[in-house]
Amino acid sequence: MPDGLEASVTHRAAQDAFVVRVGGDIDYESASQLEEALDLAERVGSSRTVVDLSETTFADSSILHVLLEAQRAHRACGTLMVVCGPFSDIVRRLFDVTGTEGFFVLAGSVQDALELRVTASER
Repeated sequence: MPDGLEASVTHRAAQDAFVVRVGGDIDYESASQLEEALDLAERVGSSRTVVDLSETTFADSSILHVLLEAQRAHRACGTLMVVCGPFSDIVRRLFDVTGTEGFFVLAGSVQDALELRVTASER
């Protein structure tokens, strides 16, 4: 992992959503923290999961893999998953370079993600 901030993954309930906040540098060694939080989000059964990447300073293909798998799982059980920022340049570049941006429902902030009028069946 590059010299940077230690990874942190926290979660909380907000309105009718389960919010997962990802901070610091997320790579192969720390991606399992995000995977565990997203698995919990799926089990809790909220109508939507919000993944807040606004404090993520480094992300590699490990986080992308976790997000893609979680998105598939959420869709399979009819739960909306929204990934929100504002995104750092490195996170934005990860989505752009891999062409995965269109696979996710994206929002500019947690509040925008909570207010988004899209259901899982519409995506």
